[in-house]
Amino acid sequence: MEKHNAVLINQEICTGCGQCVLVCPTKSLSLVGGKARMTSLESISCGHCEAVCPVNAVRVPLLDDDMGNCETFLFEKRWLRPGHFDLSRLVQLMASRRSCRNYTAQPVERAALEDLVKIGVTAPSGTNSQLWTFTILPTRKAVESLIPVIVGFYSHLNTMAKKAVVRRGLKLIGKGELDEYYRLYYRQIRDGLAEWEKTGKDRLFHGATAAIIVGSKPGASCPAEDALLATQNILLAAHAMGLGTCLVGFAVAAMKNDPKVQLAAGIPGGETVYAVIAVGHPEESYLKVARRKKVELRYFEGE
Repeated sequence: MEKHNAVLINQEICTGCGQCVLVCPTKSLSLVGGKARMTSLESISCGHCEAVCPVNAVRVPLLDDDMGNCETFLFEKRWLRPGHFDLSRLVQLMASRRSCRNYTAQPVERAALEDLVKIGVTAPSGTNSQLWTFTILPTRKAVESLIPVIVGFYSHLNTMAKKAVVRRGLKLIGKGELDEYYRLYYRQIRDGLAEWEKTGKDRLFHGATAAIIVGSKPGASCPAEDALLATQNILLAAHAMGLGTCLVGFAVAAMKNDPKVQLAAGIPGGETVYAVIAVGHPEESYLKVARRKKVELRYFEGE
């Protein structure tokens, strides 16, 4: 999209109220002759101007109408003012979402997976870059096809990690990652690999029948934050849909350290993966929300 076409304003119906000028974060809009006009090429296509216009005179062509049309529920387009939502219910939803490690064999509808992505991208992104990427593994077969590649990565890593001379040598030259991996994860991974080889038990995705991989294309100002904010949206929405989720950190680590794992999921090498979400119908339930560890509050009052 050309920068000069980032915002289109219908001059015939624009009333010159100035609301779009007020909310524009890049000051790309101005009132000229009593009408709103795009006077700078710095627009980030955030859509504030379109959302605030009382007469629908503003259009941001880069934004896609279909991203606001979900199949499994009604996406209400009316804006909620701050304070106009039940805070207690929101916190209950957040606290009720648990990492699920027991799933039924019931598949997840593709429409639900696509809706989860649409919910994910309602999250904020740095400079509104929206360069996140989503790769859907829609079936248990697709999930299972990725497991052997990840297993291969950790089999090789464990082979290297159990060699004390290799760990010590790397640590001496300031590369202590392998030694730390050995102390924290080696035995857990060893046991998981043995169980996979012996019984086929899936300790990675825990039998989930689908997965969503969240990443970013190059060029985002804060790609990790963008991807993880979208991920949190997906986790909460999945719970509201009746689905269970679990973040698979070991899969993320494998993709970051071995390009073959990422390519095996159909993700181009130029992208970076930040979250892998197991998704399925949960075969577990709870009676109350879990408590959390106490946090230390810190205030800074200035000089």
